[in-house]
Amino acid sequence: MERRYERNMTAISREENELLHGKRVCVAGCGGLGGGVIEGLARLGVGYIRAVDGDVFDETNLNRQLLSKEKNIGMSKAEEAVRRIGEINSHVEAEAVRCFIDSGNAADIVRGVDAVIDALDNPEARIILEEACESAGIPLIHGAIGGWNGQVAVVMPGDRLMKTLYGGCAGGEIREADAETGNPYFTPAVVSAIQVAETAKVLTGRGSALKNSLLMIDLLHHQYEIVEFGE
Repeated sequence: MERRYERNMTAISREENELLHGKRVCVAGCGGLGGGVIEGLARLGVGYIRAVDGDVFDETNLNRQLLSKEKNIGMSKAEEAVRRIGEINSHVEAEAVRCFIDSGNAADIVRGVDAVIDALDNPEARIILEEACESAGIPLIHGAIGGWNGQVAVVMPGDRLMKTLYGGCAGGEIREADAETGNPYFTPAVVSAIQVAETAKVLTGRGSALKNSLLMIDLLHHQYEIVEFGE
């Protein structure tokens, strides 16, 4: 085991570290949430990361998006994600997919991975992604942010939590980023870190992931609540 993983021990065992090296993860969205997720997965040493985003960086991303820099304004978020992975961990295979998720490409985007992370910012795409994961039998780790608030859930095939939360496409539990709520740096930092932790548990089969549950986070008042959705 390389020395880079020594500080994971014993929180993540040697065997679990080795298991993570053989896993493949798709990150849907490389913005505020996705950038933090990609940073964490690369440092954990997940063996393959597929970074999916059709957008490019602009100045409004600099306040919160870990992958954004003044020098990469106008550049592809997915390609910058792959570049960042290479800087962190050369043993991680990374692939950039420059597209927005829709009903025509979702099945191909999630094909061949062990887990998919939802770091998107619109309800319609979340539901499409959930349906593609269900069809492929792949767990989905959901995250959403709005202002000081965030949420995380682990959606196993058949749970259809995104459809429950966003089926009306009115914003679900969390209002998606807009001019009113905004998104400061600390909210995606917290939510993406929890998504990485839940992904590690799903991939290693450890612990009690947020299955059939929604963790709701209020950083302004430091209120944390788990809402159960039942089996």
